Amino acid sequence: MKDAATALRVPDAGIRALFAQDSRWQAWLDVEVALARAEADLGMIPAAAAQAIASVARLELLDRDRITEGLARTGHPLVPVVWELARVCPGDAGNYVHWGATTQNIVDTGEMLLMRRANSIYLGLLAEVLDALAGQAVLTRAMPAPGRTHGQHAVPITFGFKVAAWIDELARAAGRLESAPGDGLYVAMAGGAAGTFASFGAQGFAVQERMAAHLDLPPMSLPSRAIQDRFADYACRLALLAATCGRIGGELYALMKQEFAEAREPVPAGTVGSSTMPQKRNPILAQDLLAGAAEVRALLPLALEAMQVEHEANRANTQMMRRAVHGICEAVGDMLARLLLIARGMTVDPARMRANLDLTGGLILAEVLMLELGKRIGRQQAHDVIYEVTERAMASGGDFAALLAADPGVTAHLDAAEIARLLDPAAYTGLCCEMADAQAALARATAARIRGQQGVAHRGAD
Repeated sequence: MKDAATALRVPDAGIRALFAQDSRWQAWLDVEVALARAEADLGMIPAAAAQAIASVARLELLDRDRITEGLARTGHPLVPVVWELARVCPGDAGNYVHWGATTQNIVDTGEMLLMRRANSIYLGLLAEVLDALAGQAVLTRAMPAPGRTHGQHAVPITFGFKVAAWIDELARAAGRLESAPGDGLYVAMAGGAAGTFASFGAQGFAVQERMAAHLDLPPMSLPSRAIQDRFADYACRLALLAATCGRIGGELYALMKQEFAEAREPVPAGTVGSSTMPQKRNPILAQDLLAGAAEVRALLPLALEAMQVEHEANRANTQMMRRAVHGICEAVGDMLARLLLIARGMTVDPARMRANLDLTGGLILAEVLMLELGKRIGRQQAHDVIYEVTERAMASGGDFAALLAADPGVTAHLDAAEIARLLDPAAYTGLCCEMADAQAALARATAARIRGQQGVAHRGAD
C-alpha cells in the first residue's frame, strides 16, 4: 500500500513500526525488567540486581552488532538479547537476567504489550472514523438513492441509511476491541520451560502475578505454552473489523463507477490514475480496503491453525501465530488510516442518485403501489396486477406510469393523482432518516466513550 499512501498522503498509523524488530526487542526487555522486579519483590534475586537490570534495559544502551552476530550464530530470537542485557548490567546483576523463564514467556508477553498498544491506536482511529461518518450520515440522511438487492433496484433508500449501516458495524467492531482487555486477551506468562512453574518452585504463581502487576496485565490463569487462543481471538476481532472496512471499500468502489457515479472517495489534485489514460481517477483508497480485507481473510486461517499445538509447545505454531497476528495488525492499521480519509473526504452526488432512481421509470416503486392497491383488493391480487404491469413495462420499454394509468385493474382503485404521489421515491424511504440520525448519535457517543477511556481530546479534521 506504500505507493498509494505516498500519492494520497495517507498518514502512517504506526502499527508497522510497533511490530518492527526494535519495538519487539524493547518489549522483551520490558518483560525481563518486570520479571526481575517480581523476583526481587519475592526475595528470589537481590533487589539491587533487579534495579540494575531495569537501569540498562533500554535498546539504545545495548550493542546491536553483538545482538545481530548472536542471532546469526545461534539462530535463536531471544538468547542474544538476553546475553547482551546481562553483559551491560553493572556488577553481578547480569547473573540474574532471565532467571527461571523460558523464551516464550518473554516473547508472548511482549507480544501482548504490543497488541495492547496497537489496540489503543485502532480505537483512536475508529473514534475519528465514527465522528466523520456521523457527519456524513446527517448530511445525507434524507438524500434519496436507489436501494439495491442482488445487484438490482429494490426500493428507494436514503444515502444516509447506507452510511448508518457502516456505522452500525463499525461501532460493534469498536466494542469488541474495547472489551479485549476485560475479556482477558492481554495476559502475562511466566510458567517456565513447560508451564509448570518448576523453575520458580512454590512461588511460581506469585512470580507471575508480580510480573503481571509490573506490566499492568493480568496473569495467565494457567501458563501453558500450548494455549494460543487469546492471539487467535484478537485476530478474529480484527478480521471482523477488516471485513467491515472491505465491505465499505467495495461499496464505494462500485458507486464510483461511471455507471453509478453516486459517491466518490477524495481524489487530491494532482493524483494520477493511469500512466496512459489521462482521464482516470481510480478508487485507490477503496481498492486498498478491498486488498487489505482479502489479506486479512487469507491470514486468519493461519492464526486458527496455529492453535493446534502439539504437546506443551511447538515453535512452528508460535511462528505461525506471530506471522498471522503481525500481518493482520499491520493490514488493519493501513485500512483504518485509509477509511478515515474516505470518511472525512467522501463526496456524494444527489442529482445522480435521483437520475439512477428514475432509470426504470418508476419500477423501483412497484412495492408501494402493490401495497396501496392491496388495501382495496387484497395483497395477493394486487401483487398479480402490478406484476403484470411491470412485466409489460420491462418487455416493451414503455413508461411505467403511463402503463399504470392505462391499466383498468389499477385505475379502478387508484386515480392519476394517487399514482403520481406513489411514484415519488422521496416519499417511500421508510425510516431511513430516523435510522441515520440514530446511528450518527451512536457514532458520536462511541467516539466520545473511546476518547474518554483513552483520555484523548477530539482532534477533528487535519
